[in-house]
Amino acid sequence: MTIADIGVIATVTFGTQVLWLGPHPVAVASSPVTYTSVSAGLTLAWLTALSLWGTRHARVIGYGVTEYRLVLSASVQLFGLVAIVAYLTGVDLSRGYFLLGLPLGCVALILGRLLCRSGLARLRRRGSMSAQVVLVGSAEENTRVANELARQPTAGLHVVGVHTLDRAGFRSTWSEENARKLRERLEELKADCVLVSGGAVLDAHDIRRIGWSLDPGRQHLIVALNLTDVAGPRLHTRPVAGLPLVHIETPQYSVTQRVLKRAFDIVGAGILVVMLSPVFAVLAILVGASGPGPVLYRQERVGQGGAPFSMLKFRSMVDGADSGLQELLSAQGRDGTPLFKVDNDPRVTPIGRWLRKFSLDELPQLFNVVGGQMSLVGPRPQRAAEVEFYDDDAHRRLIVRPGMSGLWQVSGRSALAWDDAIRLDLFYVENWSLVGDIVILIRTFKAVLAPGGTAH
Repeated sequence: MTIADIGVIATVTFGTQVLWLGPHPVAVASSPVTYTSVSAGLTLAWLTALSLWGTRHARVIGYGVTEYRLVLSASVQLFGLVAIVAYLTGVDLSRGYFLLGLPLGCVALILGRLLCRSGLARLRRRGSMSAQVVLVGSAEENTRVANELARQPTAGLHVVGVHTLDRAGFRSTWSEENARKLRERLEELKADCVLVSGGAVLDAHDIRRIGWSLDPGRQHLIVALNLTDVAGPRLHTRPVAGLPLVHIETPQYSVTQRVLKRAFDIVGAGILVVMLSPVFAVLAILVGASGPGPVLYRQERVGQGGAPFSMLKFRSMVDGADSGLQELLSAQGRDGTPLFKVDNDPRVTPIGRWLRKFSLDELPQLFNVVGGQMSLVGPRPQRAAEVEFYDDDAHRRLIVRPGMSGLWQVSGRSALAWDDAIRLDLFYVENWSLVGDIVILIRTFKAVLAPGGTAH
């Protein structure tokens, strides 16, 4: 990461000098200092700012948008400080650093971080470049946390063992014997983190004693709150009188947020419709040639607030395929279950199978987005028969417009179970942000270009 930052910043600062002032050495007006020295100093200051703002901290790199926010904050505030110093000292510093260097540097740094994060994610999926974690808690709590971490290997927390505590046989105070057993477990597994998975067995005093028993600087303590599906921006910690209070902001759906999301949908879908119009024409010809039936397939889905609407798709099945759905579901033992997916569906045409693999059959839904029935990103719209399986929690999916893409589509597609799909959709509804939508769209494009084995 440091090497990438050095390469990006040095290229941007010295490149700005050459593009703005020319290839020959130039001195700063009314000063014996050359711009080469200024570029070198600015490079060093920029790298220092990224370090001071914690952009390379192990708990920041590779997870969430906090890393990008810190990079932008460090860059903008540094250049603001440089501008103030130049103004107060009367130095006529080239505006090229501010008009060209700053925006290019920010974009290049973010792209560099994205590339580094992609490589880091691949390493973490293989189990390397991750903290080796031992879970401490009851069997139920350990299982819950282990499953969540297994779903997110890129978080960098690799579970290597569990230290199960039985409520019935556990003494209320964390004893030296408990600490000794845990230390032996950590050494045996070569673990460097203890993750307390909940508070069913351990109280605050026990957790504090666990922290005292660890090797400072080498082993770390992590505590999992009994909160699920709450994103970082909604969590704020504040120590009050020795109590680590956690503030959890309630989900907000203000008028401003709704207007912003709708504007993003209209502009994004409109641009995509114009850009992809030749693709629409080619796909329409291919679908028409695949067999009798309409080019566009309309299916009633449940939208925002439970209102039904006609969702558009390129036809990927033989005409009249809906009439055979229940028979196929019964044959595969899926009758009466949610997520009406049929393995090796014989109704899908050869062209339709290819369209589905790359999600090209979904493109007409851009017109649903423009029309206001759908959003570019949101919970996947489902059929009325599937909505009947909803419990009270799942009905919160209907608070927002359904989306062409969403968290569960980029997290496993057809391989996800019903409960996991609902959980991811609820997480989206509870933690919506425009930045999150952009990240999901980027992941969607990657999933379309490299669909993998879960796409059908």
